Amino acid sequence: MNTGLPKRVMVKASGISQTFDYHIDLTTSVTVPPLLTWFEVIGYTVLLNSQTVSRQYQTECDNNTEVVLPVRLCRSLQRINSRLSFVAIAQAIHQVTSLESLNLLSNNRHFHKLLTTGVDVTYQFNGETVQEKVWLVDQSNLLNNDWLVIHPFTILKSSCIHSLDVVVFINGLPLAVMVWIDPQDENATLKAAYQRLQTYLQKIPQLFIYNAFLIIACGNRARVGTLTSGWQEFLPWRTIDGEDFPCAGETQLEVLIQGIFDKRRLLELIKSLIIFEENTDLIRKKFLRYPFCTTPTNLN
Repeated sequence: MNTGLPKRVMVKASGISQTFDYHIDLTTSVTVPPLLTWFEVIGYTVLLNSQTVSRQYQTECDNNTEVVLPVRLCRSLQRINSRLSFVAIAQAIHQVTSLESLNLLSNNRHFHKLLTTGVDVTYQFNGETVQEKVWLVDQSNLLNNDWLVIHPFTILKSSCIHSLDVVVFINGLPLAVMVWIDPQDENATLKAAYQRLQTYLQKIPQLFIYNAFLIIACGNRARVGTLTSGWQEFLPWRTIDGEDFPCAGETQLEVLIQGIFDKRRLLELIKSLIIFEENTDLIRKKFLRYPFCTTPTNLN
């Protein structure tokens, strides 16, 4: 099949049917990667894209133009902030989904602050001004959070459908993106995965507003970086718990998934080891992974 050929699709926006041409960018791997099993082992729900569009799951995107899962987000925030009114929850969701800067890194830095310090909301109740803080994740009770992996995750942007190998959602927010290349593919390399990731950053930047980590993988080899990481700055994750190095037979990809995406450790990494540095107009996002990888830590 020639995926570059234009197709016809019928969509509805604001209740009005519209027909337009689009192109399909299905550069995601056709093979279901074994890494999905590792996510299941550490407690994530794993959905295939075919499941997210079925009636079985009504908590995913309303359409392929969305990058946040609105129902999961709303339910999670209500569960985490159970004493707050729905007005407060709705205001927090509006802030999170209405980041207005035209600069991706500015939006990402602002979202990171909301994610780690909470969302401040103000509203009127019985004639009085009420100020509350809405938390996007629950650091203390991990069961209050919604842990989801979708493979592949499709996004419609500028008349083109992009299909990403793995997107990790916490409470409906896409906090991590992984590009995985089947090692059996022709010219399969980590550099090819990195280049594909750069294409996604250019074509669908709205997905990366909420991103904490970027993962590139080819077979069992894997590297982690951030939105501003160059090719040389994507590095392997060398230890699962920050103390013991891998046993024989444990692959880079397995160590990375278990080391970063362990539920409690993931939230600690986001809170403590991601920083933003600004020099004049240049914003750099850094993941302080070196201490974690080389010395014992209490992030487990």
